[in-house]
Amino acid sequence: MSYMALYRKWRPAAFDDVKGQDHIVTTLKNQILSQRIGHAYLFCGTRGTGKTTIAKIFAKAVNCEHPVNGSPCGECRICRSIASGASLNVVEIDAASNNGVDNIREIREQVQYPPTEGNYRVYIIDEVHMLSTGAFNALLKTLEEPPSYVIFILATTEVNRIPVTVLSRCQRYDFKRISIATITDRLKELSAAEQIDVEERALSYIARAADGSMRDALSLLDQCAAFHYGECLTYDRVLDVLGAVDTAIFSRMFRAVTGGRTADCIRQLEELIVQGRELSQFVTDFIWYMRNLLLAQTVEDAEGIVDMSSENLRLLKEDAGVTDGETLMRYIRVLSDLSNQIRYASQKRVLVELAFIRLTKPQMEQDYDSVIERLNKIEETLEEGVPAKGFGAAGMFGADAYGAGGSLPAAGAGLPADRAGAGMAAAQGSAPGAGSQPAQAFTPPREVVLPKAQLEDLELIRNEWGKIVRGLGGAVRPSFRDTIVEPSGDSCLTIVFSSVNNFEFGRQAKVMGQLEEYVKSVYGKDIYFKARLLGNGERTDTVYVTAEDLKEHIHMDITVED
Repeated sequence: MSYMALYRKWRPAAFDDVKGQDHIVTTLKNQILSQRIGHAYLFCGTRGTGKTTIAKIFAKAVNCEHPVNGSPCGECRICRSIASGASLNVVEIDAASNNGVDNIREIREQVQYPPTEGNYRVYIIDEVHMLSTGAFNALLKTLEEPPSYVIFILATTEVNRIPVTVLSRCQRYDFKRISIATITDRLKELSAAEQIDVEERALSYIARAADGSMRDALSLLDQCAAFHYGECLTYDRVLDVLGAVDTAIFSRMFRAVTGGRTADCIRQLEELIVQGRELSQFVTDFIWYMRNLLLAQTVEDAEGIVDMSSENLRLLKEDAGVTDGETLMRYIRVLSDLSNQIRYASQKRVLVELAFIRLTKPQMEQDYDSVIERLNKIEETLEEGVPAKGFGAAGMFGADAYGAGGSLPAAGAGLPADRAGAGMAAAQGSAPGAGSQPAQAFTPPREVVLPKAQLEDLELIRNEWGKIVRGLGGAVRPSFRDTIVEPSGDSCLTIVFSSVNNFEFGRQAKVMGQLEEYVKSVYGKDIYFKARLLGNGERTDTVYVTAEDLKEHIHMDITVED
């Protein structure tokens, strides 16, 4: 006996065997039980979701001699006849090859004759969108007023190509993509029945690669089981057969892209090609990985949306914190364009390499997304700050005194670089022959002595302020952009806002609590944060030092007031 493919062998024979289309199955069963059967149905949805299967089950159910709860018994003479394809009451037509007016005229002639057995004659027209305009017009009258014993079931994957005149004459049923969990459970059942030794992780990947199609999933399982016949079907073996890539590769590739390491990306692509991986599948899976990163970054309960283990989800969230959502969306757009181009390209490798050069070198492009990413990189560099040489870690005019803001007061807590430079020049005096221009008047910043513990907390937060704001992400990052950090007592710091709108957002207890939790989890510090609005004309260049530092640099006795 010849081998039968899994998707044919295990095609559902009753409504209860259909997976993932409960909303349609329930409706059709109720129609059969209540004898409220329509004359024209339109089944639309993506490939492999059960349109033709349910159409055949429905055809058996309406003619079954002993239906069970609206489902065909599968044992009576009519059920067996329809299942074997010998029944004249069920006619299945492929509209892709029978799409002319003459084919529809044959149907119109046949419907004049009542069924020889059973109650209904059922016409299943698959890929009905392939019918010509004339064929659709010829079908309209029969479709609107067929004999009472005729049922039309039209199936299509492209409902947008169906004329409105046909849509209005049919009951429309939209088939959903079958979830990964549902496909995985079905694959487990069939693997056990077929005695296929397979890892659950391998089945999960096959289910995801099927993209919502149960038929595709069974075909992929069939292919993998045949290649490794008599062996345990592991996750790595499935990747080998399908030419796919492990998720760890995506993480390394993503880190290389965000780090701007073009050479590392090209080398990794070289390794994948040597291993025989399929580049089209790699691009598709990498887009999916980027999608998961974006969800992990923007959705609070990503566990319910991203289908993966808790350990993989933790690693995914770590990768998601490397960059922002705008950059991720640019990556997805670039790779989506690549996915469309690579389908018909003869030089796939060149296109993929070019795309990764675009990802790692946004300065080479002039489109809006690339400009935004370049500006974000500049902001991050400025937020990190450039340490200035001063009088020590916490001394006057030191980098910490002016914060980590660099040339912008965005993430730091002090002067812009030009003012800091002017202060240094004024403090050190003018060099002989420096020029004929008189030096501008400079008012030295106010010096405030802090206890050592308070100064350490202040320095820590100021030095890491840019990283902290980026780590919080979401709406916090733009709202905290123009802020200054100042001391407010033991284990307490105040965030000073220059914008009223940002202040109203940042002062919320939820935002302050999020900031405190982040600082505690990352730096192990229990610091209480407050918020206030910067006053008009208020200076932001206060220098905070300890009594010991001040005494060391000024060489005089310092009296610390209570």
